[in-house]
Amino acid sequence: MPNIPFTPIIIIILLVVLILVLATNLKIVQQSKAYVIERMGAFHAVWGVGVHFKIPFIERVAKAVSLKEQVVDFAPQPVITKDNVTMQIDTVLYFQITDPKLYTYGVEHPMSAIENLTATTLRNIIGDLELDQSLTSRDIINSKMRAILDEATDPWGIKVNRVELKNIIPPREIQDAMEKQMKAERERREAILQAEGQKQSQILVAEGEKQSVILRADAAKQAAIMKAEGEAEAILKVQQATAEALKLLNEANPNEAVLKIKALEAFQAAADGQATKLIIPSEIQGLAGLCASAKAAFESAGDGKKS
Repeated sequence: MPNIPFTPIIIIILLVVLILVLATNLKIVQQSKAYVIERMGAFHAVWGVGVHFKIPFIERVAKAVSLKEQVVDFAPQPVITKDNVTMQIDTVLYFQITDPKLYTYGVEHPMSAIENLTATTLRNIIGDLELDQSLTSRDIINSKMRAILDEATDPWGIKVNRVELKNIIPPREIQDAMEKQMKAERERREAILQAEGQKQSQILVAEGEKQSVILRADAAKQAAIMKAEGEAEAILKVQQATAEALKLLNEANPNEAVLKIKALEAFQAAADGQATKLIIPSEIQGLAGLCASAKAAFESAGDGKKS
């Protein structure tokens, strides 16, 4: 058998091993990530975004840290208020890692440490408040817890952005009392709304009646005005007719006999009225004489025709 040279095979094997070593030690750090690197067991550096090469067998990635804001929901914790009421409260914590080195070496099991610290802080704050204050001062409790936790976790490279009390669960008997109170409050508000509605309805009815009375009074006023204007216009027309008659009579230059006959007609019209007293003017005597003369003239005219 011919002898096979081993040099090319060895070179190929070495190249493959080198490629594998390079591939396994070439690290790409993604956005919002950070790698904590140890060299020979001691902290060496924090790698940010980009491509990095790790020295084989000398350096290692101690921890890959996420720099995004994270949310952790803790289980309900029993707390006792100042007036000795035991409640169950669960919290939601929003935090962000600001220092990967401190986060890696500052505390063992950071999440467990934050949970215990949150429970202790919550008990201390609720212990200084009574039940009513605990139920109505949620924003104040959130602010106090955030300030205390942020200060306590700062040496761990953690910044607490927000703390929220998710649920506050009082004892069963207190829940029943609160439900009764809420029911009574709802009934009270419904009664107020109903009374307010009735009040508004009555106001609208009264306003409608008021407008109706005003309109009727205005209509009566307008009718009276129109009636008075009609009567005034009628009187004016009568006076104008009388004035025209007198004007025509004056222009005709009537004699004394015509004036006396007109006076007699006026007297007759007055006698036909409803007046109970009549004042007979002195001219009536002359009118009577005139009537007698007219009668005599008619009688003489009749006798002449007979003869």
